[in-house]
Order: sequence, then C-alpha cells, then structure tokens
Amino acid sequence: MFTLPSLLTDPPGRRLGHQALILNRDGAVLLIGTTYKEGLLLPGGSAERNELPHLAARRHIETETGLVLPLARVLAVDYVTMQLLPEGMNLVYWGGRLVPTQEEIVRRHRPPAEIVELRWVHRAEFADVMEADQHRRVEHALDALGRGAHLPMLLRGVPAA
Repeated sequence: MFTLPSLLTDPPGRRLGHQALILNRDGAVLLIGTTYKEGLLLPGGSAERNELPHLAARRHIETETGLVLPLARVLAVDYVTMQLLPEGMNLVYWGGRLVPTQEEIVRRHRPPAEIVELRWVHRAEFADVMEADQHRRVEHALDALGRGAHLPMLLRGVPAA
C-alpha cells in the first residue's frame, strides 16, 4: 500500500490572507481600522480550511464593508516571513471602483465589533495612517492597477467567477 510522506499529509502551517483594493469615485482607497492591528488595512482576512480563496475574500469584504464584489483578479501577492505569526501570503484582489449606491452601502454598514473604522483614504495620506508594510502593499497594488497588470484568479485552471 502506498502512503504519502508526512510532509504531504501535514504541510507546514501558513497563513493565506485575502484583501481587496476598493476605490470610490474620487480614487480614494477603502481602508479599515481594527481592534487587533495598528494602523489602517485593506479589508479582508484569512481563508478557512478548504475555503476557496476568492470566496474567503468575498466573505470578509461583505462582513466588514457590506459589499458583495466579484473578486477574480489579483493585483499583488505579498509574502510575509514568520514573525509573530506563521509565514504567509497575502493576495490583493481588485474590488473595483464603486458607484454611488455601493458607496452608500459602505456608509450605512455596521461591521462587527473588531472593525472600528471604515475610511476612504487618498494615496498621499497612506504613510500617515498605515504601517509601512501595509502601505507598500497598497502602493504596489495601485501601481499594478494603473498599468493594467493583474493575475486572473484560477480554480484548477478555470477563471473564478
């Protein structure tokens, strides 16, 4: 009987985070403030075991902002070395430029208690409100968006919907 090596059955623990770059009509980026992290962040969170990546992002975005967005394009992938948490990867999806009705959804949304702020922030203000690594991640995602560069989110070789 063939058995898989333990490395394949018990891979090392890693975090896989999913965030979204969401712009308003003025080009400001939607950021969140939390009770568990310094500075503002892109909305999003980690995937649960066997949860499809883009659906994990969609779930977190809806919980935190009230928005249901198609997240099928990845703008940036950021590897994070082990420090306080296990090593991980953060994928930044393109959430889109919102229309007035979507902006109103964000304005009226009441997120869970760990989300203490939803704020639209212009690029010139990032360094004042974000930790350096978060700031760099958003800058690179915006640069990729500006160049029209993105990676399609695929599920077994098929574009995710």
